[in-house]
Amino acid sequence: MSDNSGSTAQKAPGAASTSATEADQEMAWRGVANEEAAEVSQRASGFLKARSRALLWDLLRPYKPLVWLLIAMVLVENMARLASPWLVRRGIDYGIPPLMAGGSPRYLIETVVAMATALVIQVITRITFLRISGRIGQDLLLELRRRVFRHFQSLDVSFHDRYTSGRVVSRMTNDVDAIAELMEEGFDGLISAVLTLVGTSIMLLVMDWRLGLICLTSIIFVALLGRWFARESSRTFRKVRNASAQVIMQFVETMTGIKAVQSYRREPRNQEIFTGLSDRYRGINVRSFRLFAIFMPGIAVIGNITIGMVLLVGGLFVIRGWATVGVLAAFLLYLRQFFEPLGQIGEFYNTFQSASSALEKLSGVLDEQPGVPEPSDPVAVADDGRAQGRVDLDHVVFSYAAGRPVLPDLDLHIPAGQTVALVGTTGAGKTTIAKLLSRFYDPTSGSVELDGTSLERLSDADLRRNITMVTQENFIFNGTVADNIAFGRPDASRAEIREAARTVGAEEFIRALPDGYDTDVSQRGGRLSAGQRQLVAFARAFLADPAVLILDEATSSLDIPSERLVQRALRTILADRTAIIIAHRLSTVEIADRVLVLEHGRIIEDGAPAELQLRGGRYADLHRAWEASLA
Repeated sequence: MSDNSGSTAQKAPGAASTSATEADQEMAWRGVANEEAAEVSQRASGFLKARSRALLWDLLRPYKPLVWLLIAMVLVENMARLASPWLVRRGIDYGIPPLMAGGSPRYLIETVVAMATALVIQVITRITFLRISGRIGQDLLLELRRRVFRHFQSLDVSFHDRYTSGRVVSRMTNDVDAIAELMEEGFDGLISAVLTLVGTSIMLLVMDWRLGLICLTSIIFVALLGRWFARESSRTFRKVRNASAQVIMQFVETMTGIKAVQSYRREPRNQEIFTGLSDRYRGINVRSFRLFAIFMPGIAVIGNITIGMVLLVGGLFVIRGWATVGVLAAFLLYLRQFFEPLGQIGEFYNTFQSASSALEKLSGVLDEQPGVPEPSDPVAVADDGRAQGRVDLDHVVFSYAAGRPVLPDLDLHIPAGQTVALVGTTGAGKTTIAKLLSRFYDPTSGSVELDGTSLERLSDADLRRNITMVTQENFIFNGTVADNIAFGRPDASRAEIREAARTVGAEEFIRALPDGYDTDVSQRGGRLSAGQRQLVAFARAFLADPAVLILDEATSSLDIPSERLVQRALRTILADRTAIIIAHRLSTVEIADRVLVLEHGRIIEDGAPAELQLRGGRYADLHRAWEASLA
């Protein structure tokens, strides 16, 4: 059979295929929808909005003096703008009549000079405002990115297990960009619009209250239109944010797992899922554009009708001598200023909805508390910060979420300097023990101790300095080979880096690379084989020099020659330190001083490897099965 579900869906998408695709799309959609539902529920209580405001004010607090200066500049700029129609009225009513009578143009010249001065003030305040607000906005966004990145790093493994990489990317890009747009365009437009509306209304009533009332009557219709727009756009834009996050999540997760996607010929199905999510995103955006297509022209229609009414009534007033030509001209200019900001307010509301939603999500992330918090009053593991390496698990009970306990009641005591191997079937609890010792999780009950001190009482710096775990999937970061070896000790010298590589047997392949230790390993170590990546991880751990080293299936990616090389190096690496080895390859286990056989989270055998083989128990069975697999 050369066909698969992906190609079948592509060639003949029947009912079953279509429903499967829809189910995939729905699963992807629910990934963010569940989060949004929780946020909407919190929003109803008012907590979320208060939390978002608190984050915004906290970010703005260092810039309070500059914010007040910006507000003053906006006030001055708007006063200068409002002065222009008044000066036009003054020039028409008091500057032109003397010229027509053959008099001096002094009054008209003064008016023109005053208008030029007002224009210069507008330009100066606008330039200054943009420079200061631009700097504040970028500083604020820098601080926000720093906070979010720092907080994401501080959150425990369980948080990252449930919080997908696509959502993380969405928070750091999409949401921060939405706030950036608000900083760059939103507040300035809103403040200017409000001041213009208030100032123009006052000027209209002062010049001629009768014409002013005609103008202000239009506000009723504008308010009704604005209320409808606010209600509909709020609903639509929340969907836009959800759909945008969906598209990002699907893209990031597909690209992250591109090897699996291509290996299983999943491209057609993933393309269908992505196209479906993108089409939903497009549809919701089209809906938002339809709202603007009604709102913006609606404002223009109300404005033009109002101008027509003022022109008609004002013209009659001028003919009857109840108003001057200058007043009518100023009214028409003020009306233009009056209706312009209404469109800006609509655009601001759109930007505000986006930024508000982003602030809610970011403030929610920043409010997340680590499941394994650092103690407020940590205890030093030793005067020099170097632990001896004694490990104790006293009556440890642990379960993931609300599931069945993985470790029902574990007692384990490892003297300093001892190498212990954990063996057993999948699900026996070996990796869980490693995670508890690394304090990726805290036990449900009982205690995990290093040199008699609970890990929960140690600072993160002390804990990470003394306990290091090497897994079969150690991450290789962008950069050089040397950078990756020195990951845990960035201040290490090149000689120390080379010594670490030489000790674990990695120097031979490193020297064969195009640039040796300075070779760029590409994304996730793409230039290195699985075995080479593992050797780099060993060198990284050796250079970090922890008191307790945990190897979780750390040799599973190595071929036989490399494994033998590493096993020789392990005797050097594990000397004078406590080591916990988890391995299915019993060749690695044989270097251990002690073997623990686990079953359902309990220790059923404990002893030296040779001793357990002679007993003929569970370990002996595992050893025979392993030898048979090599035949």
